[in-house]
Amino acid sequence: MTLLELYNTCRKRFPELVHKVDEEHKRLWGSVGEEFAYSWFETLAHTLNHALNHGVDHVELPIIKKNIEETYLTGDEEVKNCIDVGFTESLFWQVPPTKAARYWLLLPNTLKDLYIDFHDTKPA
Repeated sequence: MTLLELYNTCRKRFPELVHKVDEEHKRLWGSVGEEFAYSWFETLAHTLNHALNHGVDHVELPIIKKNIEETYLTGDEEVKNCIDVGFTESLFWQVPPTKAARYWLLLPNTLKDLYIDFHDTKPA
């Protein structure tokens, strides 16, 4: 899978969340589109962090993370880099450990490994 395929798949599978991510991405970057796919996944992480900080028990969170893990395992180098650097490194940013703990348990092991490889610790 390519980065654009991942981007478009997420847009189709998670329309409610995509709307929130798009609004935040427009605020941060001024626009949304395929040319912003890489930075869009960073905005996705920030949008999820906002939900985590507010204790949102969003049913799609584990599905989204599992979809991203599966894509990481089968994607090309651009996809792997985007998921590692753009998405996973940004997860749990400014989320207190007490709030991150239950969501950390839902994170697939591949994404946990990427997170720990970068941050040298888990968020909770």
